[in-house]
Amino acid sequence: MRLILLGPPGAGKGTQAQRLVQRHGLVQLSTGEMLRAAVAAGTPVGLQARDIMASGALVPDDIVIGIISDRLDQPDARKGFILDGFPRTVPQAQALDALLKKKHMKLDAVVELRVNESALLARVESRVAEMLARGEEVRVDDTPEVLSTRLASYRRLTEPLIHYYSERRKLLTVDGMMTIEHVTREINRILAAIGVVQAKSTATSGKAGGARSLGKAARAAAAASAGKAKKAARTAGTAGKPASKPAKRPARKKASASRGKVARTPKKSAKKLTKKRAKTQKRLTKRS
Repeated sequence: MRLILLGPPGAGKGTQAQRLVQRHGLVQLSTGEMLRAAVAAGTPVGLQARDIMASGALVPDDIVIGIISDRLDQPDARKGFILDGFPRTVPQAQALDALLKKKHMKLDAVVELRVNESALLARVESRVAEMLARGEEVRVDDTPEVLSTRLASYRRLTEPLIHYYSERRKLLTVDGMMTIEHVTREINRILAAIGVVQAKSTATSGKAGGARSLGKAARAAAAASAGKAKKAARTAGTAGKPASKPAKRPARKKASASRGKVARTPKKSAKKLTKKRAKTQKRLTKRS
């Protein structure tokens, strides 16, 4: 992952760069820190840049480009880096594009921290007061006076980069006036949205969504199974019950009644026949 943090002095680029380094294992390439290190070491480049930095003016492009080129050649920078404080001008951006192309590297995104200048001045004044209260030395380029000069240079020279990278579809803007935590979360969110990094929350949501979908499918399948089971139970219950006796047809009732009459008729006839025989026998007895 190769990023540029863009924004006026005091916008919090250094803080957010450090958080991205810790989270994603990147290398922070801060031209300001490299130049200050050169100044502290008393190198030729440092001595050349010292007076320029103290006045709040920008360091010449050839010095900055040379520092960046040497740093990108180091092995750790090939795994990914964040450029903090560079490029500051459109010509520097063009030089960086040419440098990355030459080194077969691709810039992934430019994150702009958009802030209010009056709020920035208040931040610097507060920070300077806190540093003085702790007995710390205040950097010569970290005072409200120098910041005012640097803000004017930013508006004149660096703000055109917003249009430059927007045209190349590399610009991502974040509200730098939010808290540090909110800015960090927003940067990671938009980097995940464009596919530069993988968001754990997104992956988790995807899994949760999949689980919910599977849960719905499982419940639907269970409901269908339950419905089939109930239907089978009703069928089985119906089959297990004794069949209801069919209603007697009127014809069968008539037949039964007829059979009853036929059965009773012989008995009556037999009785009549017996009586008749008894009378006949009685008459014959008398005659004899």
